[in-house]
Amino acid sequence: MTTYALVGAGPGLGLAAARRFGRAGHKVALVARNTERLDSLVAELDSNGTQARRYTADVLDPASLTAALTAAADELGPVEILQYSPVPRADFMKPVLQTTAADLDAPLAFSVKAPIACVNGVLPGMRALGRGTLLFVNGGSAVRPHPDRAGTSIAFAGESAYAAMLHTALAPENIHATQLIIPGAISPGSEHASPEVLAERLYALHTDRDGFRHYAEPMPD
Repeated sequence: MTTYALVGAGPGLGLAAARRFGRAGHKVALVARNTERLDSLVAELDSNGTQARRYTADVLDPASLTAALTAAADELGPVEILQYSPVPRADFMKPVLQTTAADLDAPLAFSVKAPIACVNGVLPGMRALGRGTLLFVNGGSAVRPHPDRAGTSIAFAGESAYAAMLHTALAPENIHATQLIIPGAISPGSEHASPEVLAERLYALHTDRDGFRHYAEPMPD
């Protein structure tokens, strides 16, 4: 079976999505900075019968992402599904009039350079398989810029543009790039935005391969 690689693995949506793809028979590669947390997530997945391994990398270091995804493909099998969904840092969210050029270095590395490194790392394997899915997960500022969250608004817009171009460019190769917008907070028990509900949405985006941009729930006015 092929591999589901999650960049930005954590105990909420990340773990729920890893469980969902694991139940479908995929091996799971978890990529994040925190080795201790990754070990805990791997142990939890393994206890439920999902074959999972952890790969330590920093999304602000493209070379570490490339190395992690290469190792995952070598050890678990080709990456058929890549999910890019790390949580942005709080300091990315300065008001627009307080944002300097230097303040954008990390957000753009996080939301533009890192996804490009990840996609380039998995594309050869997807092309060899003849199929693949690229899942991009973003907050509402990706489509509706917020003046109090300038860094993410600008960087998410760049990530969205990149993902949309991939959607068009890779469709002839049976590689589906798609984006899930989560307008509000991810909350256990939420009708539309609990980790489990969102994990099902992500799995459906992989299997249904219908369109580019999707919303977890309607955007608030």
